[in-house]
Amino acid sequence: MSLFKRIVSKLTNQPEEHDKQSLEKLGDSLKNADLDYKFAQLFTHSGGFFNYCADEAEALQTLNQILKIEGVNSVFCCDKDLQNFLNVVKISHTPQLDASNDAAFITCEYLIAYDGRIMLSHNNILHYHSSRLPSKIVVMANVSQIVNNLNDAMGKIKRSGNIKNLTSISGNHSKLDTATNNNTKLFLLLLED
Repeated sequence: MSLFKRIVSKLTNQPEEHDKQSLEKLGDSLKNADLDYKFAQLFTHSGGFFNYCADEAEALQTLNQILKIEGVNSVFCCDKDLQNFLNVVKISHTPQLDASNDAAFITCEYLIAYDGRIMLSHNNILHYHSSRLPSKIVVMANVSQIVNNLNDAMGKIKRSGNIKNLTSISGNHSKLDTATNNNTKLFLLLLED
């Protein structure tokens, strides 16, 4: 890739050509791997922080460590069950996105093994666009939410009905939907079902 293309891709926050090729090569090399392993490899390769948790106690401990290390003071969390986790670790949280939130603690619809992306809907982030989320995002999901590809996820969503405003996020070296959010850290707490 030419120097000019590299500079333009950095300025426009687009993944460089070799990053895309590298992700595709890794995906191809993992085509026969277990879905959970493939997802974990591609998610971390794209810049996400993967944390496997055997149970809720381990997830709670990992969440507490992430919040302390990242210096989080206020969390956006619209999920009642996840709010219980935040109550245990004694961290301030709001059910609506607020300017004081320096992190988000959310669930997701599916984990896409094909490219290591996380699919979100209005169930997870309300009516907010993913680019408006705070710079630190912690997602809690179950192993059963891993699907092979986007087609599998869309098929399940279609069968389940009332899910709207679908979007996806990835580590992608911490790039979400816009160039303004380039310092985002994406953490995943993956729980056994």
